[in-house]
Amino acid sequence: MKEGSTEAPIRHPLAWREPEFLETDNIEAELTRVFDICHGCRRCFNLCDGFPRLFDLIDESKTGELDSVSPADYAPIVAACTLCDLCFMTKCPYVPPHDFDIDFPHLMLRARAAQFAAGKVGFWQRQLGQTDRNGRLAGSLAPLVNWASGCGNGLTRPLMESVVGIHREAEVPRFCARTLVAEAERQPLEINSEAPAAGRKVVLYATCFVNYSNTPVGLAARRVLAHNGVDIRVEHPGCCGMPQFEHGDLEAVAAKARRVAAALAPALDEGRDIVALTPSCALMMKFEWPMLLPDNTEIARLSQATFDICQYLVDIAANEGLASGLGSLDGGIAVHLACHARAQNMGPKAAEMLRLLPDTEISVIERCSGHGGSWGMMKENFEIALKVGRPVARQAAEAGRRWLASECPLAGAHVMQGIERLEAGEADGPDRAYHPIELMARAWGLDGKAQP
Repeated sequence: MKEGSTEAPIRHPLAWREPEFLETDNIEAELTRVFDICHGCRRCFNLCDGFPRLFDLIDESKTGELDSVSPADYAPIVAACTLCDLCFMTKCPYVPPHDFDIDFPHLMLRARAAQFAAGKVGFWQRQLGQTDRNGRLAGSLAPLVNWASGCGNGLTRPLMESVVGIHREAEVPRFCARTLVAEAERQPLEINSEAPAAGRKVVLYATCFVNYSNTPVGLAARRVLAHNGVDIRVEHPGCCGMPQFEHGDLEAVAAKARRVAAALAPALDEGRDIVALTPSCALMMKFEWPMLLPDNTEIARLSQATFDICQYLVDIAANEGLASGLGSLDGGIAVHLACHARAQNMGPKAAEMLRLLPDTEISVIERCSGHGGSWGMMKENFEIALKVGRPVARQAAEAGRRWLASECPLAGAHVMQGIERLEAGEADGPDRAYHPIELMARAWGLDGKAQP
């Protein structure tokens, strides 16, 4: 047996339908095996809060070893995992094909699946995960909902904290009165037939977040792709299931995967690529769905045809070349690489894309923002999330760039909150965060609304 693996990591399909997958004794035995190996290694101490919790639990035990820790005390470690996959992709030397066969995120997912099956996921947690329903309802009352959910609202935010569990100071998504799908129908685009990539065809998978809460990201992506000759259709057949994945509701995730894959199959028949607008959704479609349903041919086909938006524009640049007219952005850009983009194992595509801008300095931040989807919004996690993300906030402020970009809009907003929390003199950073594709649209003169 080698001390550490030097081979490319592989992942096994999740045996979530096998009876032992949810058996408490089986799960506790595997948690104990993996935690003991983690205790002897500790390379992941500076990732999410799960590893410090594990190491503190062991260090403060009677023997200072895992043998004096009760499995009943494992729950806070499982709860702290944000399923970012960075330990698997960037740190752990014992992932398969190593004989230790460690997949820490999928083990945490398995433990959560058992908790979900036992009815231990709360009502409001489950309701927050109903993103399509929530987006439709909130969009119909967008001004009122945005007022009520604003961080400065001393009337409603304490109530949200006590009832729903969202920390009163956490930034939460705002909602748009019209969805991206509706905006795309209202704003037809002329395709640049003279561009080098003319002839490409895509479906922009709108994703819940962009479709309901951040339509400017999707509109910028449409303009950039159309300017580069790409024929675009915007679709949102439904949520990718990431919120249910975080809760361990694997049956719901599988159902969503089947539905979305079936809905997008005709686009694949037309020769269209699928481009996702948020990295979490691209990760689900490329990797997590095939792990859940390895025998589903529609999902396998969709997985191979799915791109992240930054990845797709870099692919155009590498193969056909970009349309003319791309300008620079004065003051430079600090770009944060989202964990779920890094976990796609495709390289730093947001940084590669922004480096296509002429005469524009790029600073790259490769560290977790600490947000972790809805995890970082909750009252028990918000301060921890800011602590985990403090190095990112400090790097963003100290980079001295005019622009801040993050592939994950939630992470970008969280980093901005972290910058605001820095000590006086440290927080001379940008005023807001953009998606990298918004900055590309601005550099082409396609989005005059973006202001620093």
